[in-house]
Formats: sequence, C-alpha cells, structure tokens
Amino acid sequence: MERDKLVIIPTYNELENIRDISLAIMALEGDFELLVIDDNSPDGTALEVKKLQKEFPERIHLIKREGKLGLGTAYLEGFHYALANGYQYIFEMDADFSHNPKDLVRLYETCYQENYDLVIGSRYITGVNVVNWPMGRVLMSFFASKYVQFITGMPIKDATAGFKCYRRNTLETIRLDKIRFIGYAFQIEMKFTTWKLGFRIKEIPIIFTDRTKGNSKMNTHIFKEAVMGVIYMKIRSWFKKY
Repeated sequence: MERDKLVIIPTYNELENIRDISLAIMALEGDFELLVIDDNSPDGTALEVKKLQKEFPERIHLIKREGKLGLGTAYLEGFHYALANGYQYIFEMDADFSHNPKDLVRLYETCYQENYDLVIGSRYITGVNVVNWPMGRVLMSFFASKYVQFITGMPIKDATAGFKCYRRNTLETIRLDKIRFIGYAFQIEMKFTTWKLGFRIKEIPIIFTDRTKGNSKMNTHIFKEAVMGVIYMKIRSWFKKY
C-alpha cells in the first residue's frame, strides 16, 4: 500500500503538548499522518496518544519503547516504520510547538514540487529566526552550525535543525544501520550523509519558537557529543565509501 506523508515525533514527558500538536497536524490540508515514538514517558504521554488514536484511527500511530533510548534511535525506528509502510515523504519535528505545524505544508511543497530530496526548516537561512531563547543559547546554536559548516564543508546553515522532510528514496539509500549518533549529532550526521551521497538539499526559512510547556531535553552532554562527533564524523568520511 502506497501512503504519502508521515510526521515522526519522538516524545518523553510531553503530555502538556501532545494533544494540541497532534490536533494541529490532523487539521492540516493534505492528510498528514503522525507517528509518535514515546520512550515510556512517566507522565502518561502514550496514554494520551492512545486516546487520540480512537479519534483518528487511520492517521495517528504509536510506538511505545521500554525506556529513554535517545533522539536518534527514535527517529531511526520511525524511518524504518515509514519505509516498511510505504510512505513517500517522511518528516521530523518536535512535540513542543517550537516548530510550527503549518510549516509542514511548506516543507512538503518544496520537496514535492521542486523535486528536492531533503528540505530543512532553517533558523539561520535569513538571519537568526529564533523567538524566546536566551541570548546565550541563540549564540551557542548559531555558532555550533557555523562550526559544523567549517569542519564538514557542508553548505547548510542550520546543521542541527530537527525540522525536516525526507523523500523516501533518500532514506532508502542511506545505510541507516551505520548512523552512529543518538543526540543532536544525529541531526548533523543525517544531513552530512545525505549531502555526501549527492542528494538535492534545500533550506527554507522558519521561525523557531521556544517551548512554553514542558521541559527542554538539551543538556551539556548532548552538546559535547555534537562538538566532538563532528570531528569524528569528518575524519571517518575520509575512509568511508558513500
């Protein structure tokens, strides 16, 4: 069975957001489907998703995992699900409204109509489009992307962005079992691999708004993984066949 659009949202303690974000996606034109991958949230996020499944039985899907296994592994599990079930366009986004659900339509249209293989919702393609972040975090994120550009040579301004649309063939071509990172470095590694494989990539501007409900999952360990991981990834690429 050929299906079209699947939005993947990993969750951990997103009870305050999951219903609203799910309904916002369901309200979009184009019959977007949603896959929530929940890492056994103690706040009952998965139970709320099960309630939503009764309202949208064909369009909302749930994978509940045994524990907190990391952002990257959640997305990889979602990618395998999407490929196994025939979806043509696969999206990544956060549960906390930092990504505007309406921008999913723009990501899709750019990917479909302009024939791109990966479309990135970028905070930095037209300056710095971030709302409600402390200046320290804005600077850290901005210069992290500059650092990634410098080390890797990737022509991508928002290297750590987590709001994306992949064309099916892109994910089929990437050897997902060889993706190594599980934190925010996962986002960099996926873009780097897509770029090295020669796929067509485009960034479109979005406004990123910091969450108003729930707690951020960012921490210093995740940041260090990204910083050191980029160097490891670049060195490994000298010996790796893509």
